[in-house]
Amino acid sequence: MWVYYVLGFPLLLGPLVTLHELGHYLVGRWFGVQAEAFSVGFGKEIAGFTDKRGTRWKLSALPLGGYVQFKGDMNPASIPDGEAVAALSEEEKRGSFHHAALWKRALIVFAGPATNILITLAIFAAFFASFGQPVAADPEQTNVVQSFAPESVAEEAGMREGDRVVAIDGEPVRQFSDITDRVMMFPGKPVTIDVERQGERIAIPLTIGSTVEEDSFGNSSRIGRLGIYSAPIAWEPVSLLAAGPLAVEHSLNLVDMMVTGIAQIFTGDRSVRELGGPVKIAKYSGEQLSLGLTSFVNFAALISLNLAFINLLPIPALDGGHLAFYAAEAVRRKPVGPRGQELAFRTGMALVLMLMIFVTINDLVSLPIFGG
Repeated sequence: MWVYYVLGFPLLLGPLVTLHELGHYLVGRWFGVQAEAFSVGFGKEIAGFTDKRGTRWKLSALPLGGYVQFKGDMNPASIPDGEAVAALSEEEKRGSFHHAALWKRALIVFAGPATNILITLAIFAAFFASFGQPVAADPEQTNVVQSFAPESVAEEAGMREGDRVVAIDGEPVRQFSDITDRVMMFPGKPVTIDVERQGERIAIPLTIGSTVEEDSFGNSSRIGRLGIYSAPIAWEPVSLLAAGPLAVEHSLNLVDMMVTGIAQIFTGDRSVRELGGPVKIAKYSGEQLSLGLTSFVNFAALISLNLAFINLLPIPALDGGHLAFYAAEAVRRKPVGPRGQELAFRTGMALVLMLMIFVTINDLVSLPIFGG
């Protein structure tokens, strides 16, 4: 199994981060911005070459990311070198990232996360086109309770077989997946479920059940359950044209789950131990690789979407932080001062590093060798 752990992590993060940075590079090149370096990994260069445009392409020692450094950047985080930029002649300013038009800089920065989003959509669309989508075998029975699980909170609250679930906390339910979406992420939450029973609408208050489920590798997660079963599922073929919108819908649902999970950690509804970092990603990537190419590629789509989501957060030193500065520049009609940018980026970098240290310790504590 250790071979999968060793291979899974670089096979997962290497291509995803490289393609992310390639998005920055290609849009920058399209707009005439000079890239001084493109690195796969951080730290000391192991191997590399310089192309005819003057870009140094290199493989670096620490395979936990990568970067593209544009002309005028003080470092790989695209922090401007204020003194050097100010001293440039008009000729030297040509091709400088920080002298490109504001909208061009914004598109170059957004291109990285956008590439990760496109990767995710392409993978999900390919899966839908190849395998189809799950649908109720009898659409008329999709949100009708067929049976109950043992110790079902829904049955204990008064729900009966044959009840049609029509709303949860006032939000309409049209299919069984709507029930799953509004229950799975909210274990222990009090809700009111409206059902139709023999032509009568009945409101049933209950508390969503909390269940800790383990996969075949021993990874556990706490999810919400009502303990009800609906109509059997069938797989419906999906055309190439329909696969795209389904991939978008599925991705939006995943983002909604990410936002919900982070909010629950901040409010204390979920433990901070559920946060994961590089060690946990390496563990999961190895496990998914051991299950086969399909499982590994599906996991890669999830991580790619996570990379896009995290990078778009408005934290200085991340792509979202740069976009926030550009938004401020658009409103103020002038850039934020070099001192203010440097202070913000240093603070943002410190926050990112502290978070990385925290989640790494969290990951290590959760490993079986440490009693997790």
